[in-house]
Amino acid sequence: MGLPLQVLPLPVQRYSCHGCGDCCRDFTVQLSPEDLARLERQGWRERLGEPVTVEFQGQAFLRQRDDGACIFLMDNGLCRVHSEFGFDEKPLACRVFPFSLAPGPRAAMAGINFACQSVRQSRGAALPSHMESLRDFQGALPEARRASVIRLSGKLVADEGEVDALIAAIDGWLTRLEEPFEVRLDGLAWIAQQLMAAKLDTVRGRRFEELLDLLVGALPDELLHLPIEAPSRRQMSLLRQAVFARTEDPKIPEISRRGRLRTVLSQLWRSRRFSRGKGVIPPIGLAWPRGGRLERVAALPGAARGPDAEAIEELMTRWLRATILGGRAWGSGFYGWPMTEGLGALIVNLASLGWLARAHAVAEGAPAVRLADVSAALGRIDRSAGRARWLGGSAERLRLEYFARHDGLRRLTRELWFASPASSAPPT
Repeated sequence: MGLPLQVLPLPVQRYSCHGCGDCCRDFTVQLSPEDLARLERQGWRERLGEPVTVEFQGQAFLRQRDDGACIFLMDNGLCRVHSEFGFDEKPLACRVFPFSLAPGPRAAMAGINFACQSVRQSRGAALPSHMESLRDFQGALPEARRASVIRLSGKLVADEGEVDALIAAIDGWLTRLEEPFEVRLDGLAWIAQQLMAAKLDTVRGRRFEELLDLLVGALPDELLHLPIEAPSRRQMSLLRQAVFARTEDPKIPEISRRGRLRTVLSQLWRSRRFSRGKGVIPPIGLAWPRGGRLERVAALPGAARGPDAEAIEELMTRWLRATILGGRAWGSGFYGWPMTEGLGALIVNLASLGWLARAHAVAEGAPAVRLADVSAALGRIDRSAGRARWLGGSAERLRLEYFARHDGLRRLTRELWFASPASSAPPT
């Protein structure tokens, strides 16, 4: 018997593949031994006269062209393997996307990735209609059939009631639509900070549920007594470093062509440019618009202050809820992190997304952030969440701890989403 499978319980979210081919561009696809055997049987090397896979650090990947596109992407945006052999003959990672399977203690949750534009636009069929395919995917992934613990904080293992209580509390707050969007995001960041600071080893079970009731029940009134200052220069510098970590995606052909030393030096140069916040915006992805200056990003209004504020609110609320409800905020869906740290990391992602949306608007010469800018930024941020190994490492934890200790989660959320054009931030 395998672990039961649950589909994302979010009726407002829909999805069907529309053949745009975006997931076949600028994505690095790791291959399993079964994938390699399948590609070998299909005879691609003999038919194309060149290898279709590449090895890097002991792992096999689908080969990419110089423009970042998969070797199998055709001019019409469709997959050649799919076209000639059928959907079931594609590599497993290609078949599963944009879904993700996160096993918990009692079920595996099928979440969904907003790197897909059809997901961001919520176009297509209701998610339960994909259940048969999701069960097939789970059957092909041994790790998705085994129960996995979820930690509450530190090494404390959460029980089922505590997991359910946190999900219900956060989702309930996000859907309290009588509160302005600004208040809901500020409250979410405040809850994350309070939980990260709390000593939960003696606050378990029913007492943890009471703590959540107390925190959410204090909103929004508590926020009125806790005015938010502008982020410090140090906080903004660390936030830009977080953006770099979430958008950096070195390509295997580029590393092979340039060499590892030159690749590392290039990464250091771009990381320092992000940290300083001055000069031309470094390249962000192959399809990202080029141009604009980092100083201009800081001068733009918050991402939710533009002409598409209502549509942006809907998209961001749906993404936040899908991340929480779909098991992608903690546990096996997010580097094995505890719930408290995972919630804090989600706020860092939110702030990074706000900065990146501004950067996209600047690169395209827009005077304010539009829905298209937020959508593009979300596509970059969510594609790396739970997937880029370095985002689950010690550097990311230290950055998150610094933000949480100095009211940084609230400060950054407000600055990047709701502030008027920035002037000069106070010193650290």
